[in-house]
Amino acid sequence: MGLFEKMRGWARTIKRDGVTLWFACRHPATPMAAKLLGFVVVAYALSPIDLIPDFIPVLGYLDDVILLPVLIWLAVRLIPADILATCKLQANEWMAKEGLKPSSNWGIIFVLLVWALASWAIWRYLISPYF
Repeated sequence: MGLFEKMRGWARTIKRDGVTLWFACRHPATPMAAKLLGFVVVAYALSPIDLIPDFIPVLGYLDDVILLPVLIWLAVRLIPADILATCKLQANEWMAKEGLKPSSNWGIIFVLLVWALASWAIWRYLISPYF
């Protein structure tokens, strides 16, 4: 198996785990910590806009290549095995049926909120003391 095939398989696994988290966030027996982290990860993963825009060299892709997989891995580890197995089955069935990943408007709100808070903090602590 070549490097390209391994990367495609890894990307499919990440996509499936993102959809698994989507189902796990809706599962009533998922622990609250896993639901909260899962909600943030799913909202960001399914958002049509990125926290760090892709046109910024190197940094633009770091969130997609490093941050998102690490957060997905962490959220999946917080979910009990039986719930995770159920949600993986649901995710596999959903992906086989729909073929596309779901989308989320909550992701847009999350990203805009992070940018607003970062802008406020920069203004408050770095810029306004000089005025």
